[in-house]
Amino acid sequence: MLNAIELQGKQLCDSTIVCLGAGAAAVACMELLIKCGAQREKIYMLDRKGVIHTRREDLNEYKQLFANNTDKRTLEDVIEGADLFLGVSGPNLLSPEALALMGDKPVVFACSNPDPEIKPELAHEVRSDLIMGTGRSDYPNQVNNVICFPFIFRGALDVRASEINIEMKLAAVEAIRQLAKEPVPQAVLDAAGVDALEFGSGYIIPKPMDHAYCLALQPQLLKLRLSLVLLVSSCQKAICKAKPLLIPTKTLKYEGVFLCVQINRRRSQARYLGQP
Repeated sequence: MLNAIELQGKQLCDSTIVCLGAGAAAVACMELLIKCGAQREKIYMLDRKGVIHTRREDLNEYKQLFANNTDKRTLEDVIEGADLFLGVSGPNLLSPEALALMGDKPVVFACSNPDPEIKPELAHEVRSDLIMGTGRSDYPNQVNNVICFPFIFRGALDVRASEINIEMKLAAVEAIRQLAKEPVPQAVLDAAGVDALEFGSGYIIPKPMDHAYCLALQPQLLKLRLSLVLLVSSCQKAICKAKPLLIPTKTLKYEGVFLCVQINRRRSQARYLGQP
């Protein structure tokens, strides 16, 4: 999504976001977008009863976090002029007429499976300036949780992390979005059944079979383990349990990469210094 916004020449902090769906997936996605720079007051979330607003008395604690002080009540009301649409609700809920109301160069992630909120072929008929992703593997820009979770957990286990925190999630976001800008290995092209893939509107998300995920995500989590996780409340316990990993030579070899680490066992602190 950050890559799509970048390609459209927009800033996340300035973008109006419409989220169709208000369950666990919607709340988690919006909270992560806020950590990435989105403004909570620019997010309009909708459930089965329409726009989540401050005058509703049926909101749970999670929906209340996204209640807008607005007179807008319908999808058509909030999507007019919007920059970004995220659908985590159900099939065919975004009409062509509603899509046409979005602002210039919109970004649409219709993630309902197996049928998205609007089919890409129909969406592109309505908006030629669109960048779109779905949850489907037979369309470009598949949004699939397998892109991140195996490698986040592998990296966390390798470095003996005691938690998955927001810093680790943001590091994964950045590693994944940058991977889409790298040359695509031939093995990935063969597995995807295509001749070429290049960063652009049709390729903003790396393919799940790309082995580079391991190389991209695990060192990121290692750095966070040392520079962030160890400096919070669990640092003493983490250092004691990770003695084989936190060798006191100030240089750590991880997956063939040498990383410089400054260890202060007296203060139970570790700090990532970069590569030698």
